[in-house]
Amino acid sequence: MSRVPDTGAELPSLRDALRSSGFTLDGVADVLGDRASRALNREQPVPAELVTRGSDDPVAVLVRLFGLGCPVETAQVDRALPGWGADRLAALGVVERVGDAVRTLFDLRPYGDGEHEWWVLSDLAEGVTRRPLPVDHVLGIGGASMTLASWTARRPVDRALDLGTGCGVQSLHLSAHASSVVATDVSERALATTRFNAALNGVDWDVRAGSMLDPVADETFDLVVSNPPFVITPRTDAMPTYEYRDGGQVGHAVVEGLVRTVGGHLRPGGVAQLLGNWEVPSGGDWRDVVRSWIGGTGLDAWIVQRDVQDPAEYAELWAGDGGHRSGTEGFEQMYAGWLADFDSRGVGEVGFGVITLQRPRDAREPWVDLVDATTGPVASPMGPTVLAGLEARTWLAEHGDRGVLGTAWRCAPDVTEERHGRPGADDPSVILVRQGGGLGRSVRADTVLAAYLSVADGSLTAGQALDAIASLVEASPDAVRAQALPQIRELVADGLLVR
Repeated sequence: MSRVPDTGAELPSLRDALRSSGFTLDGVADVLGDRASRALNREQPVPAELVTRGSDDPVAVLVRLFGLGCPVETAQVDRALPGWGADRLAALGVVERVGDAVRTLFDLRPYGDGEHEWWVLSDLAEGVTRRPLPVDHVLGIGGASMTLASWTARRPVDRALDLGTGCGVQSLHLSAHASSVVATDVSERALATTRFNAALNGVDWDVRAGSMLDPVADETFDLVVSNPPFVITPRTDAMPTYEYRDGGQVGHAVVEGLVRTVGGHLRPGGVAQLLGNWEVPSGGDWRDVVRSWIGGTGLDAWIVQRDVQDPAEYAELWAGDGGHRSGTEGFEQMYAGWLADFDSRGVGEVGFGVITLQRPRDAREPWVDLVDATTGPVASPMGPTVLAGLEARTWLAEHGDRGVLGTAWRCAPDVTEERHGRPGADDPSVILVRQGGGLGRSVRADTVLAAYLSVADGSLTAGQALDAIASLVEASPDAVRAQALPQIRELVADGLLVR
């Protein structure tokens, strides 16, 4: 691969030229249209190539050059990017000459979060190069990085850490709400790419080399985010060890180790959010696996499982991720290696999810919430839900059942109720309470909970409402409270009931 271009004072002018040419998120979407945009997000370039073929539109030219990896005539590049053009891009080391044309050496694209827009350089994907990725490949904006960005709690903080920064995507997001950002990675190529992207976007980060938490020994942060090398990889010579995904350990040890140690780098009230895989033994429960990591850390833990795969599905996914396909050299050996590795540890399935950890501000018993959310979509972005969920779960831990009963809760605006019953029946046999946003929770309500939710409008405390319901159903107030309290706490934690 080509050497990552050096940073320099001229890079902000490249960013300005890209923006002036219309090479923005909106500009690219307008040129490609919905179908080609969706296909390109799936790393299928054909529709985008057809849409932009033969076009002199500056955005179409830049999409072909930087997004599709097509050779583009020098004159077209000069017209599309005034002030920069082919000569200056080649001198920078972003493109190379191919006769009367130039071809990009890197992926370069606009990226944003709805409020901010950046430009991100990374290595060319396998779909462009048409060959397996080199082991020091620097990944661009992928599904995992977008998931972490979506789930990150965005509130103003003093110090933030992007652990395993890659091309610096998470640091770009952090720069919008953190006073200072430290970005670390074990890959020198990744660090060079991160420095380039910081300079390109006019931001200043403290970029450090080192494995996991080693570069920040004895330092603490308000927010730690990490898309770590969580992919479970067999430790065999036949298996490529990609720097961006392989932490060099057995099983899920990388993620487990980070969960066990990151608390030492969190300030009181500080939050760590990371992605991870976990191995679940045949017949076992994923909650038992991740719960064992948390014990003794003193941290609050909210872990949401978003996907589950069997070992064969996992092997197919990650062999393909590196550009290896069925029928290509080494694929069957890699596939067999993954299956043998999982079998050696009795793994029945592999879970994937988002881990959110919080150091309590004051001395109290930490709370733990392990949620299976593999059955449907969740809100996007999830960051606001995470912030609200942390606040709600912390409030519950600090105030207990007395606080719950003494609070006048109300149903959140996105909560709806469904009633199902047999034709002609007087009463419903099933009552479902659904959440429109957040985790998209669906809760089956019994008679007492349904009655409580029908009056949860902020006018009565939960204790007052439950006592009135107890009188209506001719039951003991203590029994009704004992029955409803765990359900109300769950609805408060997940945002179906709010203050």
